[in-house]
Amino acid sequence: MPARARTDTAPDGARLQWRHGQPWTAFQRRTLMKNIAKLALIAAAVATSLAHAQAVRSEKNMSLELANQIAAAGVAACQANGYAVAVTVVDRAGTTRAVQRADNAGAHTVAASLQKAWTSASAKNTTLAMMEGAQKNPAAANLVNIPGFLLLGGGVPVKVGNEVIGAVGIGGAPGGHLDEQCAMAALDKVKDLLK
Repeated sequence: MPARARTDTAPDGARLQWRHGQPWTAFQRRTLMKNIAKLALIAAAVATSLAHAQAVRSEKNMSLELANQIAAAGVAACQANGYAVAVTVVDRAGTTRAVQRADNAGAHTVAASLQKAWTSASAKNTTLAMMEGAQKNPAAANLVNIPGFLLLGGGVPVKVGNEVIGAVGIGGAPGGHLDEQCAMAALDKVKDLLK
């Protein structure tokens, strides 16, 4: 029986074989390679979009207008009760967005309000609740050793739904629980903007 002429130029053993040992035609090889290239391109696009989706986050944050409204409402709420206070509003990262100090408020109230706001934003909890927890739990008492933390009432997280977008801190009333009442009253004034 005469030997059949080879239709491909691949070395022996490297030829693509179709079913039943028949060699692939040039058309079949090109089609296969095009399909592999298309699949690789699709896989790369999917992998890139997944990586991009994980690398970029979308978060709600506080506007300057909202921060100023909260600060003004906090000062007004405390003034209505006869307290001269300072109010600091921070965003979700703890960066100051607004500060207001009432006439006759002590100089220390600005620092206290900032630390309360920062602590509340960082812990996503009220500073009064954290203070009470630290008093009941000796292990939590170490929170006072974290630089910038102030475990006195008056820091309250600002939330949209369950998402903390910042915090308000008030200092200067004759008790942290009174600072917190003013902070809660301020947030109640802007509750329609927190939806």
